[in-house]
Amino acid sequence: MGLLACPACSGPLEQLGCSSCGRRYQSPGGIPDLRLPADARTEVVREFYSAVPFPAYPPRETLVNLRERGRRSEFTRLLDEAIPPGARVLELGCGTGQLSLFLATADRMVIGADLARASLELGAEAAKHFGVDGVFFVETDLHRPGLQAGAFDVVVCSGVLHHTPDPRLAFQTVARLVKPGGYVVLGLYNAFARLPHRLRRAIARLSGFRLIPFDPVLRSRRSEPARRTAWLRDQYQHPEEHRHTLRGVKRWFRENEFDYLRAYPSTLLASNDSDRPRTTGDSSRFSPSSPGCAPSVQKAASS
Repeated sequence: MGLLACPACSGPLEQLGCSSCGRRYQSPGGIPDLRLPADARTEVVREFYSAVPFPAYPPRETLVNLRERGRRSEFTRLLDEAIPPGARVLELGCGTGQLSLFLATADRMVIGADLARASLELGAEAAKHFGVDGVFFVETDLHRPGLQAGAFDVVVCSGVLHHTPDPRLAFQTVARLVKPGGYVVLGLYNAFARLPHRLRRAIARLSGFRLIPFDPVLRSRRSEPARRTAWLRDQYQHPEEHRHTLRGVKRWFRENEFDYLRAYPSTLLASNDSDRPRTTGDSSRFSPSSPGCAPSVQKAASS
């Protein structure tokens, strides 16, 4: 498809063989394995999500239900409306691929990339079950991605960089993947909006995770233990987490010659976006990240 690359040398791949350095890669289960050995901290995160993939699929999932939940998320609906048919979309850190599946149903070419094969297998199984042909899953690490630089119209990287050892450095890799004039959609934990969650997490840890107050997602999943466990682990037991300010992230954009466009929800009190509710409950998987995030949308500089 011309969108994959050798993670070792960035050379083009032909039938998973690198024409530059000669390395060959495998594709067990139809999911190309383009992941090189990672540093210890990244490996801990990979094992964390391999043990319990996130986000978990609900029981008896259907494509109709997935689409309905996606449309209930204001952010996801706006994203779907903004990306035209035919666009090449990369979701970097796709987890179990639910957003990738949602975006692929509108006649787009979507690649869902993640470092946890267990998560990707769930996404590939769902795509096959739902009959979604426009999505393709790849096992790779965003630090050394097996993806062509400058090949994508839109790169979505939501809820990912704040789980990397060096988010600023990781963003440099993300920035290289979008084509000139393309867009990056970046979702990060906001240092200020995350404060209530940090208090809940402190209470949860002190109580041995028996008491977690004011978490609507956990309340909504009392009858779905698998999804409840996946949310609890991701939000309260993650081994690597960072928090960011919009000012700091804008600095990343400038460093990589990007034009900052906007944040969602808006950080401006006078903006209409500030009146839009943050999505919780069953549509939380489609939110830019999890509660307490300030996702930002940027345009790649066309120069």
